[in-house]
Amino acid sequence: MRFVLALLAALVFSASAFAVQPDEVLKDPALEKRAREISSELRCLVCQNQSIDDSDAQLAKDLRLLVRERLVAGDTDQQVRDFLVQRYGEFVLLKPTFSSHNLLLWLTPVLVLVLGGIGAYAVIRRRPQAPETLNEEEQKALEALLRRDQSIS
Repeated sequence: MRFVLALLAALVFSASAFAVQPDEVLKDPALEKRAREISSELRCLVCQNQSIDDSDAQLAKDLRLLVRERLVAGDTDQQVRDFLVQRYGEFVLLKPTFSSHNLLLWLTPVLVLVLGGIGAYAVIRRRPQAPETLNEEEQKALEALLRRDQSIS
């Protein structure tokens, strides 16, 4: 049983190792390392929640090959990213850049937290506070009610 679990865990955790095929790997280890770093930052446009480095979709393979071609041609890492963003839009980046056209994307979590805090504060402030002690008149009225309840039962 343990062997089966270990085998399943190995398959699950090594799934990304199957994405990059041996025929895609560059001979130059430094270029290959750069290609893998860039590929891990790019979204698979088919899978959308995986990087092209982890995806086995055909489009992801084409993008991996394109990244490697650009690197072999002498492009810098930023030039490769810029080329892909120009071609496929900023959606291709797993982590979008911080710019004016996607400011709402970056600020929404902060706005939600601030508005939630203001709402929670307003609800707490609006809640009526229970009186700490009864005044003498209220105490007498309470005792009268308790005596009446005891005489009824």
